[in-house]
Amino acid sequence: MLLPLTLALALAAGCGGSDGGGEPQDDAGTPPPEENLNPCLGPASVTHAADPFADRIVSFTPGAGAGFGQDLCPSVVLGSPEGTGTANGSLHVLSLGNGGSIVLEFTDTVAVNGPGVDFIVFENAFARAGGGTFAEPGRVAVSEDGVTWSERSCAVSDEAGGYPGCAGVKPVFASSTNGVSATDPDAAGGDAFDLDDFPSPPARVRFVRITDSGVNSYLAPSGGFDLDAVAVVNGAPLTGPAP
Repeated sequence: MLLPLTLALALAAGCGGSDGGGEPQDDAGTPPPEENLNPCLGPASVTHAADPFADRIVSFTPGAGAGFGQDLCPSVVLGSPEGTGTANGSLHVLSLGNGGSIVLEFTDTVAVNGPGVDFIVFENAFARAGGGTFAEPGRVAVSEDGVTWSERSCAVSDEAGGYPGCAGVKPVFASSTNGVSATDPDAAGGDAFDLDDFPSPPARVRFVRITDSGVNSYLAPSGGFDLDAVAVVNGAPLTGPAP
């Protein structure tokens, strides 16, 4: 189902070549071919003012069972979460699929190690009718340069304990329309992370990588971890001095 979509996007972007008799197209500024084939790569379609949310998808490697949300890429995981509370999981998400992975970049405000929660990852976990939470845990890693990574330990087999250290566990309450701040750990919901819990964390977190744990439900096209957004809580300007 993705082939017609990606071809349409490539043609709309002028990557389909000339109409046969015209002048050759100037390819200056054209993204590499692998980016043209993946609608989830590249900057958001709408430029946002400096904010605490991820600004760019650096890489996206979907696993088996993925597909949901790719038609809304890249903006579906950039900007504010669109939480719907405990009763329902948001549909404003990108499914990673079995073992799928995504790397997000912050280009204006980066996370730093401050008091308490430093950033929040928003998925679409929700309460089960019979009790408990429908969670799809994922592993979270951080980096300053996109090369050297520090990954938080994630207990993917500890359902009774709430999957300590994992994302994709708690319902999301913050959205762009309900007035609940996505940077308030006491109200936003989602899965909060403190850089003190990462081994040798970087001074700045410019990149966040989220990887599906491989233990979730993988019914296509919404298989695996469903990413909504990532928000910086303790932040600093990218251009400022390191803390």
